[in-house]
Amino acid sequence: MSLPLATTYAPMEATVARDLPSGSGWQYEPKWDGFRCLAFRDRKRCELQSKSGKPLTRYFPELVAAFLALAPQRFVLDGEIVISLGDSLSFDHLLMRIHPAASRILKLSQSTPSTFMVFDLLVDDRGKSLTALSLAERRQRLEEFARRYLKANRLMRLSPATTDISEARKWFHMGAWFDGVMAKRSDLPYQSGQRTGMKKVKKQRTADCVVGGFRYLEKKPVVGSLLLGLYDKEGKLDHVGFTSSFRADQRPALTRKIKKLVKPPGFTGKAPGGPSRWSTRSGDWEPLAPKLVVEVQFDHLSGGRFRHGTKLLRWRPDKAPRQCTFDQLRQDSEKPEAALVRPKRR
Repeated sequence: MSLPLATTYAPMEATVARDLPSGSGWQYEPKWDGFRCLAFRDRKRCELQSKSGKPLTRYFPELVAAFLALAPQRFVLDGEIVISLGDSLSFDHLLMRIHPAASRILKLSQSTPSTFMVFDLLVDDRGKSLTALSLAERRQRLEEFARRYLKANRLMRLSPATTDISEARKWFHMGAWFDGVMAKRSDLPYQSGQRTGMKKVKKQRTADCVVGGFRYLEKKPVVGSLLLGLYDKEGKLDHVGFTSSFRADQRPALTRKIKKLVKPPGFTGKAPGGPSRWSTRSGDWEPLAPKLVVEVQFDHLSGGRFRHGTKLLRWRPDKAPRQCTFDQLRQDSEKPEAALVRPKRR
């Protein structure tokens, strides 16, 4: 049996929840602040795939070497790549790995090695697909895999899991290590690319948005604000708000970067409006090709728009623009108990 190609699986995704769902049938896991990654091993070949399906292999040579050193010749793991510095994780050091120079990547891999936190097993050590099994069964197989092969490996760790919601709530408050908690239905199979059966509760409300355009700073030839977009159900990019929370000394370099991407139409759905009686800023804006993704923090969503300006948290080169949809902002409207009546698969 040949190992499934990297394009076979799209990682499971999650909907945003305000609170952790309670009751039986839920497995809770820490939400790591890193790059989601699928790791594929096929004999002498190892590939790392990002959440968007892009290759991460060349950026983490230390992980590739670690996977190739494992005894089993064929497997597929789902996990998160993180870099720890002292008593916290550093997303900035992950971003530094996305570099064109192999020499630079190699140097960083030695000075700040990454760790693969594994939380699911999709193909076992015999090359058998486990995606049709329930999460509870896959977790049992994963723990056995970790006992046999990962116990002494410093670059790979089994991510903790619990069915105890009180333990999960403790994780939520564990400072710089976790940025939230994941809740997964333990009775469901692996659902590639779907948002059913998995919820995430983050410490802050955030969204991954496409940069669909920008406005210049008033009376200056530098960027003043980035215009944010999300894809609707029809695949059109709607303008949802803006962010301008970057330092003055960052504006020249940012302007040079985004001016290379100027290309109409920018937004294919709802476009930015002009000035109003409440706002005196210019209605002129420059459209951009939908290439850049940023994660922003927001306080409220109303009428498909962020009510206020957002805070720019970080750039997301690991995220595909097409993954930036309104679905990620959908809040739970049902009581947690409602999910517990779903019939089990036989």
